[in-house]
Amino acid sequence: MKELAESANMFRMSKRRIAILPGDGIGPEIMDAVLKILDSAGFEANYVALEAGQTALDKGLPAMPPATIETIREIGIALKSPTTTPIGKGHTSANVALRQALDLFANVRPAITLPGVVGYFDKSRIDIIIVRENTEDLYAGVEYQPHPDVALATKIITRLSCRRLCKYAFEMMVRQDRKRITAVHKANIMKLTDGMFLEEFYRMAKEYPQIKADDIIVDNCCMQLVIKPETFDVLVTENLYGDIVSDLCAGLVGGLGLAPGANIGESCAVFEAVHGSAPDIAGKGIANPTALLFSALMMLCHIGETELADRISRAVMRVLADGKIVTGDLGGTASTTEYTDAVIRELQNS
Repeated sequence: MKELAESANMFRMSKRRIAILPGDGIGPEIMDAVLKILDSAGFEANYVALEAGQTALDKGLPAMPPATIETIREIGIALKSPTTTPIGKGHTSANVALRQALDLFANVRPAITLPGVVGYFDKSRIDIIIVRENTEDLYAGVEYQPHPDVALATKIITRLSCRRLCKYAFEMMVRQDRKRITAVHKANIMKLTDGMFLEEFYRMAKEYPQIKADDIIVDNCCMQLVIKPETFDVLVTENLYGDIVSDLCAGLVGGLGLAPGANIGESCAVFEAVHGSAPDIAGKGIANPTALLFSALMMLCHIGETELADRISRAVMRVLADGKIVTGDLGGTASTTEYTDAVIRELQNS
């Protein structure tokens, strides 16, 4: 009996490990707010804080230190605040380095109409997921300068990456019971690279006959998103197009301050707020933690804590719908702490 009791105690003490990257600027503030909400909801984990971005650069380290990458690889799950990478100074993006090192091939960005949030399409219900290839294409930053007046960037598209991205997108649709997937491309001009992506998309679509599959040229896609975004369901696309289209969709539903993101690989997943580190408001206590919180809810679903994620989501929705205690970017006057406490009160009353 004593051995059984000790075993039970060890089981209760065993918590899931989650790597956290507090980030730069407002990053530590919104991370603290999100962890406070998760704790209030009853989620238990051992958090392992890691360095990245400007804080790492200030110590003479790369923007995404090898030790940080290896720890995330070991743990398998990470929650990441925004990091700062200086522009035009030869520093590799912390995000790009992380995605490539851990082979986080699928970037998932939902864009959903939220209650109480004034967007550009209040009369339409937007519910779009962008699934973006995350490791290659022009966005990978393979550049060189053969002449002082000439700079070249290499667009690399591989059949393997196209295939596994499309496979992930279709499987995600099956899990979420979604009906239509649209490939976004420029195959009319990029006939070999985007042509390969489109070929693999339709090859994969044959394995999922219950899902409607079509495609659209990226410039037309942007126009249609602005005119009638409610007609789209899931968009699957390459790295650079996805970076642009996902921010456009975020703008349709209230901005990047509400936009969550996930980076999914075979053995690791990193969930992050996709907005910047906002150094101009760092330390003022007015940052909106919603994007990172929604990213954390995606993390909870990924690890099987769907009911807990839904409970927190409902609490956030009630706070947003009420509109009385929201941050300045949402038209309110609440501080980060006041907004966080409002979500916690809703959790406790549910």
